[in-house]
This record gives sequence, C-alpha cells and structure tokens, in this order.
Amino acid sequence: MQIDFQEVFYAAEDHYLQPEEIANFKNQVNSLKERLATYKWLRDQEISLFQPIANGLLRDFPNTKTELIERALKHWIAVMRYGSMAMLLNNPDYFQHRLLEWLTDIIHAHEMVAIEQRLYERLQDSLYEMLPQEQWQLLKPFLSQAHHTLLESNTNLQPILVGE
Repeated sequence: MQIDFQEVFYAAEDHYLQPEEIANFKNQVNSLKERLATYKWLRDQEISLFQPIANGLLRDFPNTKTELIERALKHWIAVMRYGSMAMLLNNPDYFQHRLLEWLTDIIHAHEMVAIEQRLYERLQDSLYEMLPQEQWQLLKPFLSQAHHTLLESNTNLQPILVGE
C-alpha cells in the first residue's frame, strides 16, 4: 500500500496530478476499499472457515496425533493472518519476510508436509467457494505464494506421510 500511494505523493511534489495520475490514484483507492473488505471478511470468518477444515483433517489423518493437526492449523491461521495483511498492504515482501521464511523450516523439520498440503487444499477450496470472485482474486496470489514457499520450495526433501 505504501508503494502504491508513495508514487502519487512524490508526483504531487512538483505538479498537480494529471488526469491519468488521478485515474491511477482512484484505482488504487478502489482497490484498497476492496482489499479492506476482504481483510475484514477473513478476520470475521476465521473460525467458520477453519473449523470444517479441522474436522476434515481429523478424518483424513485418523492415525495422526491431534497435536500435529493443531500445529498445522496454527501455521495456516498465521498464514491467513499475515497473508491477509500483506494483501491489504498489497505487499508480498511483507508476507515473505514476516512469516514464510521461518515457517518453511518448521514444517519440514516436523515432517508435516502431507498434513499441511491437505490443509492448503481444503483452505483453497473453502475460500474459493466462500469469497466473491473479486475478493478471491485479491487473496489468491498470497495463498499461492504461501503454498509455493512452504510446500514446494524444498523439493529435495522427501516428505514423510504422517499417520500412514
């Protein structure tokens, strides 16, 4: 968000905004409005979003310790919280540096890749069904960034399927 508006603020230092600059600023404001609505929805629906996912994971991994499933849920709740803030700020670097860099090692160290992968799939399906298309498109890049960083970036590691 700061980068989006920063360019407009700097342009105003030496001239009034031209029509195309005003149109760009208006688009940024409208985008911010939609990102804020998406952020609020995610904040307000966190429990109703994650409870069915938790129930599904317990069914999918019946032989896995509940603590591992709870840990995976905490990881993806954090992913959603930081991801939604990054989406609000329109700043993928914020997301990468605040969460994804350290969380990747934890997931692989605890051999939770299979659980995390299934959780991601359920979360993505739920968000796709629950969010309006425009809001889904705002959030999707950040969810994809988390998936790539957390679950695909260490392809040389062989995940152990927990509970199987």
